[in-house]
Amino acid sequence: MSVLDNWEQWKDFLGNRLNQATEEGMSENVVSDVAYQVGEYLAQQVDPKNEQERVLAELWKVADENEQHAIANMMVKLVQNEGNQ
Repeated sequence: MSVLDNWEQWKDFLGNRLNQATEEGMSENVVSDVAYQVGEYLAQQVDPKNEQERVLAELWKVADENEQHAIANMMVKLVQNEGNQ
């Protein structure tokens, strides 16, 4: 089973990768750029596996580039906040 199949597993995966990146000294700007690149890749190459991913994919499709960066940054905040709880 892929981490993309389950929303909670996907968020855990992203949170773990985010923690690794920050522990290795990756700046917030670099994390933001990587999050955007991941979002762009997923939107173009991966079929959504659950309802949450379908919503994100639809939002990504209608968003302009600035809005896509905002979506990526919100996903970063989401996994950061869940890691702090």
